[in-house]
Amino acid sequence: MYVRHLQLGSFRSWERVDLALGPGPTVFVGRNGEGKTNLVEAVGYLATMSSHRVSSDAPLVRHGDTQAVVRAALRRGDRELLVEIEINPGRANRVRVNRGPLPRPRELLGLVRTVLFAPEDLALVRGDPTERRRFLDELLVTRTPRLAGVRADYDRVLKQRNALLRTARLARGKAIETLDVWDGHLTDFGGQLLAARLQLIADLAPHMARSYADVAGEGASVAGLGYSSTVPLAGDGSALVPGTTLPTAAELAAAMRERVAERRNDELDRGMTLVGPHRDDVVIQLGPAPAKGFASHGESWSLALAIKLATFALLRAEGEDPILILDDVFATLDAERRAALATVARSAEQTLITAAVLEDVPAELRGARVEVGQGTATVLEGELTDGRAS
Repeated sequence: MYVRHLQLGSFRSWERVDLALGPGPTVFVGRNGEGKTNLVEAVGYLATMSSHRVSSDAPLVRHGDTQAVVRAALRRGDRELLVEIEINPGRANRVRVNRGPLPRPRELLGLVRTVLFAPEDLALVRGDPTERRRFLDELLVTRTPRLAGVRADYDRVLKQRNALLRTARLARGKAIETLDVWDGHLTDFGGQLLAARLQLIADLAPHMARSYADVAGEGASVAGLGYSSTVPLAGDGSALVPGTTLPTAAELAAAMRERVAERRNDELDRGMTLVGPHRDDVVIQLGPAPAKGFASHGESWSLALAIKLATFALLRAEGEDPILILDDVFATLDAERRAALATVARSAEQTLITAAVLEDVPAELRGARVEVGQGTATVLEGELTDGRAS
C-alpha cells in the first residue's frame, strides 16, 4: 500500500496542500516549524483517526477554521482507494471511502495501515502505562477492525459504571443491584479485550526479540514482552514464552468477574473501577528485568525502535506492507540504529521521512524529496506540485 496523492485543507498550519507521491522513500525536508511533520501526521491520521502528537482533534484544525480535511488516494495492488476525512472538533467526524459515506467513522480503522516512528515513541519504554495501552489497542484494531467496537463498548460501559459507583457510594441499596448488571457487561467486553491483547503480545514478541537483536547488536540482552494485569489470569508482567497456551476470552471474563467481586468494597469506597484492561500495562523486558527504570537511554531508544520495527514485520507477515512513517528520527540515532532502520525503510513499499537536514537521512533513502519552507511544499525529482501554508 502507498499514498499516491495527498490533499489537506485547513489541517494544522496548512491552508491547502496538494502533493503527488509515489512508492519507495520520500523525504520531507525543511526547518523545524515549517509544517513537514504536519504532512506525515495527516497520513498517520488516516490509519488511526488520532494523532501521535496530541490527544484531541482540536489542534489539528488550522487556527480560525472550524473544520479540517484529509484526503488521500492510495494504491493497494492494482486497486485504488480514495479516503476522505472531515475533522470536526466537538462534533462527529465524517468519513468517505471511494466517495461513499461510512455510517460510523471507526469503520475506516484497519483499512489504511501505517507504522509511525517518532521521538515521542521513547514514551513507550519510559512513559506511563497509558502510552503502551494506546499503542497496543491501536495495533489490535489495525489487525482486527471489529475490535474497535469491542473497545468502544468497553469504554462506554466503564464510563457508565464509574458514574454508578460514585452514586452507589452514597445510595447503596438499589444502586448495588444495578451495578451487578454493569459488572456483567464490563467483564464480557473486558474478557474479549484481554484475550486479544494477550494474543497480540504473543504474536509480536518474537518479532520484537529479533528486531532488538538487529538494532542493539551482538552481545545485547534479549528483549521480551509481557502483560501485567489487574486480572491475575491475564498475566503478572513476566515475558510471554513462545508456545504458551493463552486463556480464552470466556476464561478471562470469568476471572475478571471474580476479581471485580473481590474488589467491590474498594471500588465503592473510591468511586471508580479498579479492575480491567483500562488499568493494565504492557511490560517491556530487557534480559531478566523490566526495561522501565533499568534500561539506559541508549537501550530505551533501541527498544522503542525495535517495537516499531516488530510492528512493521508483524503487519508485513500478514500479507501487506504498511506505510512506514519516520518522523525526525535519524538525527537522534547512532550509526548502528540508523543502519538497522534504513534496511527496513529501504525495503518498504512506501516510506515517508521527515528531516531538518537532508544529510541526516541515509543516502540510500534519498529518493523523491519534498522541500517544505516559506509556506510551500514542493515535490522534487518527480511530478511538481505545490501547496500553500499560512
